[in-house]
Amino acid sequence: MKTIRWGMLCALMAAAMQVSHAAPGVTLVDDRGVTVRLESPPTRIITLLPSLTETVCELGGCARLVGTDRYSNHPASVRNLPKTGGLDDANIELIASLKPDVVLLALSSRVSERLESLGLKVVALEPRTYKDVQRVAGKVAQILGSADGGLRLWQRLEAQVDAAAKTVPVNARGLSVYYEVDSAPYAAGESSFIGETLTRLGAKNIVPTSLGPFPKLNPEYVVRADPQVIMISQRHSAGVGARPGWERIRAVRDKHVCAFTLEQGDVLSRPGPRMGEAAQIMANCLRASAVTMGAGAVR
Repeated sequence: MKTIRWGMLCALMAAAMQVSHAAPGVTLVDDRGVTVRLESPPTRIITLLPSLTETVCELGGCARLVGTDRYSNHPASVRNLPKTGGLDDANIELIASLKPDVVLLALSSRVSERLESLGLKVVALEPRTYKDVQRVAGKVAQILGSADGGLRLWQRLEAQVDAAAKTVPVNARGLSVYYEVDSAPYAAGESSFIGETLTRLGAKNIVPTSLGPFPKLNPEYVVRADPQVIMISQRHSAGVGARPGWERIRAVRDKHVCAFTLEQGDVLSRPGPRMGEAAQIMANCLRASAVTMGAGAVR
């Protein structure tokens, strides 16, 4: 009898091990609070947010991508993938035709339910703060079947931001900064990932946490705040001095306006694997502004 029971126990254990090996599975809760179950780490992935595309690639999953949103352009290999639209105009038919195992998209995307109605797996992840970036890196690593890839990525980003902060001289710390994300004008506030980077670099953001991460400002607000440094896209920098009253702002008057190229703008605006590089770009601006304080130079 003991021999029979032992034989049955061994058979059950062997069966359990076979099931475990045959279907490792991935189960996670996304930013909607929805529990998503994947039968195995996906081999066909579509990303509908540039920061998610970059995170997948940084964690070694680039070869699994079969499509991205139209704005994903880094690394270079993703530029040749099918482009499935943007945040509000994703091409549902194209996405379905690519037969993805999972679609990674922003929490604010409007197509989650339509994709799920077609039987597609959807994971909504939207990094907006440093804490979000850490969490999303961990979730994407989990999806890819990586045990500690997310942690390693986060530790590298933290080290890169710390290294960038060390390049900011003492006389650049405490400089008041207006960071414009759009000419409406929309600004990056203290609570945004951009604002968090500025804080780590020792800068003083003129947009407090109370106004939200990316508030639309009355232009007069910026005039009254009188920032010492303005960070802005190259496309909008030329007309800064012509805005009503802005000629009185110290940053404009002293020509402490850092105008970022389109490529730099991509790095700066994406909360993901290149945040260390973004920190260095902003640190360069602060350092140059401190050096020329009083003399003035537009970069």
